[in-house]
Amino acid sequence: MLEKTILLADIRYASRMPHIPAQRTAPTGLLSDTLARPLRDLRISVTDRCNFRCSYCMPSEVFNKDYAFLPQTSLLSFEEITRLTRVFVTHGVEKIRLTGGEPLLRKHLEVLIEMLAKIQTPEGKPLDITLTTNASLLAKKAQSLKDAGLQRVTVSLDALDDATFRRMNDVDFPVADVLRGIEAAQKVGLAPVKINMVVKRGTNDAEILPMARHFRNSGTVLRFIEYMDVGATNGWRMDEVLPSAQVIERINTEFPVTAINPNYTGETAERWRYADGAGEIGVISSVTQAFCSDCNRARLSTEGKLFLCLFASQGHDLRALLRGGFDDDQIAGAVAHIWQKRDDRYSEQRAALPPDTSLQGSGLKRVEMSYIGG
Repeated sequence: MLEKTILLADIRYASRMPHIPAQRTAPTGLLSDTLARPLRDLRISVTDRCNFRCSYCMPSEVFNKDYAFLPQTSLLSFEEITRLTRVFVTHGVEKIRLTGGEPLLRKHLEVLIEMLAKIQTPEGKPLDITLTTNASLLAKKAQSLKDAGLQRVTVSLDALDDATFRRMNDVDFPVADVLRGIEAAQKVGLAPVKINMVVKRGTNDAEILPMARHFRNSGTVLRFIEYMDVGATNGWRMDEVLPSAQVIERINTEFPVTAINPNYTGETAERWRYADGAGEIGVISSVTQAFCSDCNRARLSTEGKLFLCLFASQGHDLRALLRGGFDDDQIAGAVAHIWQKRDDRYSEQRAALPPDTSLQGSGLKRVEMSYIGG
């Protein structure tokens, strides 16, 4: 309760400022946190609901018929999301990723995308707008999403083997429908499509090579993600983490790969190119190779809370400012004040602990992946 009181007081203090306060800047001149990290990427969760029950994200024993999802009145409206996006763009945000839950469950999402597509950076450039989805509805919606202004999609797909995939999504959803969604996205130009596979040792790691074989020469970018200790409901254990280095070793035995440079500073995936020119893959190693030092991402929850880290335990309530009569300059001042105090580096702190341990015993209930997106 004390922490919540301090948090609200902190936001109210920042929000009283009529203009953006004096800002700490990164070497690039952008708004910077305590570790000189700029704010460039905003991930917006548009719903806390999903039609899958993947064990590493929304285990069915927790997210069952009795689970209390957010009421519609708690969700940010499209107008509120657009207004906040404009505020974040003034601080240097150039990329917007729509997440969930499953974002395609949010009704009329195309309307929001069309609104966001009209926003430009101070330099007059359009925003990079992308979306992460389980692709269950993508075949039906790909064209309308593209028409609205969406540029790319990232599809979560944890196995090609249908039995394994149905077991992991825990709602008996067929892998063929996901593959049709990927094909539809490519056909309408939502490219390059990225495929994210969460690798859980003993569950789906046998699918690493089949996935690599299938998506080589397909024009997609396949990425392997280490199973992470996000939230408190997925029963995370270190012995179920397959280090990305071992993923690369497995692939390299059949398809030689070479490391390539990142596309931009702060990119989460380490990139590898097939030696025979069949495309590229990536690995995201937040457990074994922390990349906190150049993290430039902020996350906005479905109900308007700003989270500064995927592993955060608390958010900053921007919805209260939107609905409390504060103007854009005041909200921008609050965001600047919050970001300048940011010192989150959970993965680096976890990496400093003895093997097979995490920070889950800290007493803080971290935010769930399904609530805030990836």
